[in-house]
Amino acid sequence: MRIISGKFKGRRFSPPADKWPTRPTTDIAKEGLFNMLGNLLDYEETKFLDLFGGTGSHSYEFISRGCTSVTYVDKFSPCVQFVKGMAKQLDIEPYIRIERDDIFRFIPRCTEKFSYIFAGPPYGLPTLDDIPDLIFKYPILMDDGFFVLEHNPNHKFKDHPRFWQMRNYGETQFSFFR
Repeated sequence: MRIISGKFKGRRFSPPADKWPTRPTTDIAKEGLFNMLGNLLDYEETKFLDLFGGTGSHSYEFISRGCTSVTYVDKFSPCVQFVKGMAKQLDIEPYIRIERDDIFRFIPRCTEKFSYIFAGPPYGLPTLDDIPDLIFKYPILMDDGFFVLEHNPNHKFKDHPRFWQMRNYGETQFSFFR
């Protein structure tokens, strides 16, 4: 895996593969998403929440592009430890808050508001379809902010009242909500 742009552009990182429950976003899908985000966000002004953060790929990408306020959440301890190590290695610890937590417990307790929220849950997560409602049930998204959910073609969100648009990268789809 690699960081696509910014001050860490081209930097590769390889998390341990043994028994990790992660499915990192492919470089092609991530590049497509970040090309679109570049037109929608000012990274330096963004307050970013990375749910199901996994390897931390999206968090590193945001910080690489100038974001100074990232909150990473994942419940899998080896992922959290890997991201802590990468944060130290990249010297980005002041810009990232790393939380080991289940997002379904984290969101109701969260008292912050974010301008951009990304969730990359496991595609087989039984409660994946509930995530948009959970995001909008609690006041964690700024009024002018938006939320992106990564999923596969088995999930459809076009009828959700907050659905905005979708981008398709084969088996990877990004649904945008605001």
